[in-house]
Amino acid sequence: MQADALAGLKVIEMGQLIAGPFAGKTLGDFGADVIKIEAPGAGDPLRNWRLVKDGTSVWWQVQSRNKRSIALDLRSAEGQDIARRLIAQADVLIENFRPGTLEGWGMSYEELSRDNPGLIMLRISGYGQTGPYRDLPGFGAIGEAMGGLRHLTGEPGRVPVRCGISIGDTLAALHGTIGVLTALHHRQANGGRGQVIDVALHEAVFNVMESLIPEHSAFGAVRGPAGSALPGIAPSNAYRCADDAVVLIAGNGDSIFKRLMRTIGRADLAEDPALADNAGRVQRVAELDAAIEAWTLQRASDQVLAELAEASVPAGRVYTARDIAEDPHYRARDMILRQVTRDGHELDVPGIVPKLLGTPGRVRSSAPRLGDDTDAVLGEIGLGAEQIAALRASKVVA
Repeated sequence: MQADALAGLKVIEMGQLIAGPFAGKTLGDFGADVIKIEAPGAGDPLRNWRLVKDGTSVWWQVQSRNKRSIALDLRSAEGQDIARRLIAQADVLIENFRPGTLEGWGMSYEELSRDNPGLIMLRISGYGQTGPYRDLPGFGAIGEAMGGLRHLTGEPGRVPVRCGISIGDTLAALHGTIGVLTALHHRQANGGRGQVIDVALHEAVFNVMESLIPEHSAFGAVRGPAGSALPGIAPSNAYRCADDAVVLIAGNGDSIFKRLMRTIGRADLAEDPALADNAGRVQRVAELDAAIEAWTLQRASDQVLAELAEASVPAGRVYTARDIAEDPHYRARDMILRQVTRDGHELDVPGIVPKLLGTPGRVRSSAPRLGDDTDAVLGEIGLGAEQIAALRASKVVA
């Protein structure tokens, strides 16, 4: 078997819940040795979030695969010393505490990099390590709001809604992962030193907001919520079908639009010169949406999708968890993996993204129980059985 892409990379993960650990998961999926430091007793709160099976969240089984767990009290002087020894041997440190927490434990980047000049530190926080808001508590939902996303979700005139997942945390984690890989390349190619990666939740969200600010700058436009439509792009919306299902249809390319109109029996609209480009279609979007839905309401969703596929018009149904689990395309691309937990339960979990054809990611180990790897990890930094036993007796480790 070919070596994993990130084999040999050692990562210390100090974060908890979503943003930091998702970055650790992504690196671990491609072969990094991710050592997760958790508080003795309860561990990462994610262990108990949402639906729990035999005392452990099934979300945990996804977020913490390919990781090793060490239960270590970072609030004790001995625990901080052990953490520094672990970090001294690491390539990457991930943390998502409030700014100043590590500094209070004597683990600023300046202090840590004296022992490990090549250290790359990924810091994810609500507002970043600098600026007037740096000390405020920040969660993903707040980052989504400040980043501009929440204002665009939902129906016009109603309270904005969230998308149903912690997308702000995940976007921050992915930006952080990009930062880690960029810093690793720089370290290898340009001098051997590490650096800090400062990711703010709201900035990660803001980075994917497309033309929001340029439109405000050029035209004073303040984009608002538009329900299921995509403002300024037409036609692209959700349409009801005869079986009460909803399909999404994206007919906004010039040639795609003509194929869509001919498919729904509106060749007159396909050949209308005023609708030849997106600018013209946006002016008549309500008319186009009405024409499309008049057609979809006469057909079941399967028939709608079949006819649009035949015409090469992008369309799809709104998937539920059951739809995803049963879809043959997901299975064919290994996006639903069967995993056995440490407690012996079989569980379907999401596959690995992105797909590297030469060095694909894989699940090497299931998510650890709290402190599963404490003894092994401490042994790797030179602690013997008696020392570990003494630390365990004093509740520094578990």
